[in-house]
Amino acid sequence: MKRLSVAQLSQWLTDPERERPKLLDVREPWEFAICRIQGSELIPLGTLASRLQTIDCARPVICVCHHGTRSFQAALALEQRGCGDVYNLTGGIDAWARQIDPAMPIY
Repeated sequence: MKRLSVAQLSQWLTDPERERPKLLDVREPWEFAICRIQGSELIPLGTLASRLQTIDCARPVICVCHHGTRSFQAALALEQRGCGDVYNLTGGIDAWARQIDPAMPIY
């Protein structure tokens, strides 16, 4: 599985030449309510298995969680399903808040 740093994701999201990836946030709803990367879709890890077929793997998928552990599991599940262009966001939303968006709440 591929890893993506928050700096790389930030560059990707601001590059008009690149296809916008699907941001799959696998945290819990209460975490998502605190903070999220704009455009993320919430599918908690506990419900992912039942929703795998609904995820469009035709475009790149970047899995996001708090620090990168749950998103790693989600990315593995997507790869096993046959999704080819899957990334795990290293450091998760915590790294995003600390390095990219200092106005974002940290929990």
